[in-house]
Amino acid sequence: MFNTEFIFNVKDDEQFLKLALDIFRFQYFNNSVYRNFTDALGINPRKVDDLKKIPFLPIEFFKSHSVQTGDFKPEIIFTSSGTTGMSTSKHNVKEAIIYKESLMNGFEYFWGSPKDFVLLALLPSYLEREGSSLVYMAEELIKTTGHPSSGFYLHNYQELSLVLNSLKNSGKKVLLLGVTYALLDLAEQFPIDFPDLMIMETGGMKGNRKEMVREELHNQLKKAFGVKEIYSEYGMTELLSQAYSKGNEGFDTPPWMKILIRDVNDPLSYVFQGQTGGINVIDLANLYSCSFIATQDLGRIHSSNIFEVLGRFDNSDVRGCNLLVQ
Repeated sequence: MFNTEFIFNVKDDEQFLKLALDIFRFQYFNNSVYRNFTDALGINPRKVDDLKKIPFLPIEFFKSHSVQTGDFKPEIIFTSSGTTGMSTSKHNVKEAIIYKESLMNGFEYFWGSPKDFVLLALLPSYLEREGSSLVYMAEELIKTTGHPSSGFYLHNYQELSLVLNSLKNSGKKVLLLGVTYALLDLAEQFPIDFPDLMIMETGGMKGNRKEMVREELHNQLKKAFGVKEIYSEYGMTELLSQAYSKGNEGFDTPPWMKILIRDVNDPLSYVFQGQTGGINVIDLANLYSCSFIATQDLGRIHSSNIFEVLGRFDNSDVRGCNLLVQ
């Protein structure tokens, strides 16, 4: 139906728009959840000819419905984390190869070949449950690096510290990918002056520490590891692609992914560049679920699709389209 080669080789906005509209129609006619949502909004799919006319499915649908385009048995099921009694999101991934293509193409687009890296993953809360897309992502990157020191380090801060020290003068690119609270634990217990180390935080205190503003968090990590920048990854269970931040800049997306900012009080309208609103994500790699997702994140776009994540909606702030979730 769709050749993923076209998706991962999008060259310009015109090509992106054409693909997005083709995928919208494909998903409308083959995804009953998305079709019912679109129909409930009174949107005629034949009149959708612009990105801002495409309906964005509230992300909560992944908790209450099987958001699936076509009839298939998924090769992977990604699930979100949640406390006891809390409903969690479920993303049925038709083909693992699509996720891997998106991951590898996106990583190479921003950072170069994973084979040039040693990847150290510090993701304890994610490793301790099944179905984490972040763990799957790290596993694939670790395998691709082919380096014996690449791997998961769970709560083994002392072992990780020894590995970092051994790699400090190795001449290899070293990427430390970690959940926020674990990186802070490592910084406090085993600081190391390693100016060439790339630290990429994936967000999340998971109830282990008090929440911190991003600037304060990054300053603590910079001081502990002697680095100039802290990098970030923006991804989620419901997406197959990731956005990345190179330090103090906002997040940037690969060519097959775009961000729109919706009005918090009128989710079918959009705000101007620089204004705060809800983050809508177009991920063309989400071929067999839904490529058009209205997240619960607040943010704003600066220029050239660079966006900033400012936090999440409070439950009382969720308006409009979310009321259609049953």
